[in-house]
Amino acid sequence: MKKNALDVLILFLFVLLPSSLLAANLPEIVIPIPLTGQQAKFGEMMKRSYQMAAEEINAKGGIRKQKLVLSFEDSGAKPETARAIVEKLIDSKKQPIIVGEYTSSCAKAVAAVAEERKTPYLIVASADDAITRQNYKYVFRQNAVNAHYADGVIDFFKQVVKPKTIAILYESSAFGTSGADAMVKDAEKLGIKVLLKEKYESGSIDFKPILSKVKAAQPDVLFMVSYVMDASLLMKQIKELRIDVKLFAGGAAGFSIPEFPDNAKDAADYVISATLWTPQLKYPGAKEYAEKYRAKYRDYPSYHGASAYSAIYVLKDTLERAKDYTPEKIRNALKATNIKTAFGPIKFEDKEGYQNQNFNDTLVTQVQKGEFETIWPQRHASKKYVYPIPKWRERR
Repeated sequence: MKKNALDVLILFLFVLLPSSLLAANLPEIVIPIPLTGQQAKFGEMMKRSYQMAAEEINAKGGIRKQKLVLSFEDSGAKPETARAIVEKLIDSKKQPIIVGEYTSSCAKAVAAVAEERKTPYLIVASADDAITRQNYKYVFRQNAVNAHYADGVIDFFKQVVKPKTIAILYESSAFGTSGADAMVKDAEKLGIKVLLKEKYESGSIDFKPILSKVKAAQPDVLFMVSYVMDASLLMKQIKELRIDVKLFAGGAAGFSIPEFPDNAKDAADYVISATLWTPQLKYPGAKEYAEKYRAKYRDYPSYHGASAYSAIYVLKDTLERAKDYTPEKIRNALKATNIKTAFGPIKFEDKEGYQNQNFNDTLVTQVQKGEFETIWPQRHASKKYVYPIPKWRERR
């Protein structure tokens, strides 16, 4: 090829490809997450899952032939710490996209910063409805909102349990409060009378006063929204007090991770819980992720891990489609996301008053012989549900 023709070809390629991509380095992604404190169990599972996905992506050539580098900063589940971390990432490190956090209170703080700085933020596991109801342009959420967490549980109530009364216990976080409020609305729609709605402080060690109220009310169903240590302790003390109801139900979170049956032991048996994902689902890559995680860490992950794992594939897809690595172009690519992951389909929609919100099926698990089984909807079931559940005196 003559020199002039070669020069023309090179010039053509430079015109065809955005100059920002020709020179752009893939940014390191620093993820804020609780690695100490009461929510560290969730943070640890999510960190492992983020790393697993990044390792897989890098083994297959990375993103645009560049290695994806992740690192983590500990927020301790404190909103002010999470906010400070993200301000530094955006203002000093110029990180063009934020991924992560766990608690709703931290995600709220991060979302406010991201929107103010016009930097896209992908929420992975925080469920407070208000976060994606602020008309934020730059805030995206791939996990379900609290208003939909219990959809599977409500359908199970409607089709199988048919309760007339319910008691609701919840911890005093944004997640706990919004979860309890959502259940009140759902119960009213089904004609279930709410006999009791009681809030408690996270980290309490004596639930007997509040549980005595439950025992006196004699509800058909006891619904609880709690993190893991509270969930385990609640069921242990329910067993001690011999509180019998038609069904014990959890609003995901602490009732849906491996530590719950591990800590509560046989007190966890027959408890159902809302969840967003289980290892039995037939989403592409779900089984492989679950088995790989189990082989490495000796237990199956919960939906928190699956969402974290899939978020890195959403990130990969977004960065590969973005015209450049500026926040605005990344935001545009994130808005156009429409992929299938191990966590399920991911597509960010504006509906029901939410903006940039992903909507997926929610599921119901039940602890049977110390293991989580998917019981509802029936098309996803790994085992048949146990109902009615045995009274405490009938259990061995």
